Amino acid sequence: MSGGSYTRVLGAALVAALALSVGAGAGTGTAAPTVGTPWLDNGLGPWIARVCALPIPRVGACNADVVTNSAGRPLASTTPPPGAITPARFHSAYNLPTNAPNAQTIGIVDAYNDPNIENDLGTFSNQYGLPPCTTANGCFRKVNQSGGTSYPATNSGWALEIALDVETAHAICQNCKILLVEASSNSLANLGAAENEAVALGATVISNSWGASEYSGETSDETSYFKHPGVVITASAGDSGYGVEFPAASQYVTAVGGTTLTVNGDGSYGGESVWSGTGSGCSAYETKPSWQHDGGCSRRTLNDVSADADPNTGAAVYDSVSYNFQSGWFQVGGTSLASPLIAAAYALAGTPGSVVYGSAPYANLGQLRDVTSGNNGSCGGSYLCTAAPGYDGPTGLGTPNGVGSFAVTAANVPGAPTGLSASAGNGSVSLSWTAPSNNGGAAITKYNVYRGTSSGGEGSTPIASVTSGTTYTDSGLSNGTTYYYQVTAVNSAGESGRSSESSATPTATAPGAPTGLTASGGNGSVSLSWTAPSSNGGAAITKYNVYRGTSSGGEGSTPYAVVTSGTSYTDSGLSNGTTYYYQVSAVNSSGEGARSAEASATPQAPAAGDFSISVSPTVRYLGTGGRVTYSVTITPSNGFSDPVTLTVSGLPPGANGSFSPNPATSSSTLTLTYSASAFARATITITGTSGALSHSATTAVVVY
Repeated sequence: MSGGSYTRVLGAALVAALALSVGAGAGTGTAAPTVGTPWLDNGLGPWIARVCALPIPRVGACNADVVTNSAGRPLASTTPPPGAITPARFHSAYNLPTNAPNAQTIGIVDAYNDPNIENDLGTFSNQYGLPPCTTANGCFRKVNQSGGTSYPATNSGWALEIALDVETAHAICQNCKILLVEASSNSLANLGAAENEAVALGATVISNSWGASEYSGETSDETSYFKHPGVVITASAGDSGYGVEFPAASQYVTAVGGTTLTVNGDGSYGGESVWSGTGSGCSAYETKPSWQHDGGCSRRTLNDVSADADPNTGAAVYDSVSYNFQSGWFQVGGTSLASPLIAAAYALAGTPGSVVYGSAPYANLGQLRDVTSGNNGSCGGSYLCTAAPGYDGPTGLGTPNGVGSFAVTAANVPGAPTGLSASAGNGSVSLSWTAPSNNGGAAITKYNVYRGTSSGGEGSTPIASVTSGTTYTDSGLSNGTTYYYQVTAVNSAGESGRSSESSATPTATAPGAPTGLTASGGNGSVSLSWTAPSSNGGAAITKYNVYRGTSSGGEGSTPYAVVTSGTSYTDSGLSNGTTYYYQVSAVNSSGEGARSAEASATPQAPAAGDFSISVSPTVRYLGTGGRVTYSVTITPSNGFSDPVTLTVSGLPPGANGSFSPNPATSSSTLTLTYSASAFARATITITGTSGALSHSATTAVVVY
């Protein structure tokens, strides 16, 4: 952070803390706390300081900045500051009338109470020769967020904000009614309730000169508080430079950025540049409205329009509520000045009830001045923070040059889309086009796509309507057939003429690679199996090529075998003990696809035949003259089938054994008899022999 930026943030934070701490006691003469360090806006004098706290999520901060001395004390006087722009000079510079053509009510939504606002508005009006706006004559009304007259606590910072908003709105639209709705606090919930109350009480335009940091739940809150069809809502973009605040980020409001306005000595427009403090950027959460078409931000872009906000060229504001123990005439700026100025311009245009959220300026660019110099931060030189011809983030579409860009005029059908191109795919055609240069004075709501199979044969019924973007993919088409397309644009007035025609012929492509290749070794052979590719490229697979090698990656370029049916293959005549590596590819009428993953196997000669032998039970008891039997089981393996000759050894004296049958192929019974009378326990061994093969099993006998 540069030294200047650090001074600016520190000063803002300290002054904000002061504004919050003074609160309801601001006008009671309590001891003055130390004022925070101010900054030199744009590196120039005079000194300025932020009036309210820095924004945080779900808590609104007013976006007013006041001119101070070098110690940070606001400069207040008994007469308007000589450097401030007067109401008459705002009117002449921005080419604005003083009165709306019909009855309009400008809602001002702020937090906390300004107990002196009606009297202060009278002082302001008398100073500049404006018509009175009072409760008695029906021009001014103040309510709390529920519509009542039990007002919230006084806060000196927000009182200065309220004075700026109310006096600016009256200065610009001098026959508009002013409805001030004071929220109980600066929480989004209370400010949102005040917003809804302003709508309920008949505001036709509402200005919000405050903002919070963006947060994930704002898309829900914007629907609850700012989605009011038929009511124009403006919101200041913020005073912390490049970055986004809510509700300015809402797609349902007009986001107002800030400029430095130069007025010539005769009151005529002298030029504008970006005010370095204005907010701008790409919202993290909000959907881009249909009337925005900038390409560097896929979501909502701030801002829509702009107006004077630099405190160096700010407005004279009369506030008798003691702010930092100063009262009287202040010079105040910030995007808090720009928001009510633009709200009043909407009212002067006379058609806010017909405006669709913030769309009007996009349909009527003719009475906006393009601001092309300056920036409000670092964004790699992007239009999001740098002024440029046409649309840019800090100043949006520009600043007022009359009220025509804030009015709704009868729409005409849009021009035809241009640059239609068609690109063939596999069973599909991808279309793209450019929005018409003339939208007919109303936002384009959709594009109709027409298709035929002969030039000029697209017919009268669209095959599709595109409500977002300027591209479309037509799928499920027949490869080899040429398709012809035209596109039209539609707005509230109707459908445009058709674009020029474009055509393309879908074609099949080579299939994808087979998957799941497995290799299983046998005796002199390897068995392969695989799964057909998920994409056949738009044409039937006619065969599979099998590639083989004896090293990984060494399958070569020539197929070893071709499989025309099924997804398996047995490679025979191989050398046992050698490892073979395989890949498989699929082929259709367009050619051969990519190869599968590699699989390998090693053929092996089968093992020689053999057998095993077992005996049960594990012990028998045999008395003199008695007889017992054991079951002998022969289990062959690897194809063994020869007879096995059985013998028994380890019998105690007096015991004899015999097998039946013997030789045996699968099982035999061993029978023991005992003719002695001695007690003994013996482990006996049964041995099976077949040629060179011999295996044994043991059991036990107890004689007595």
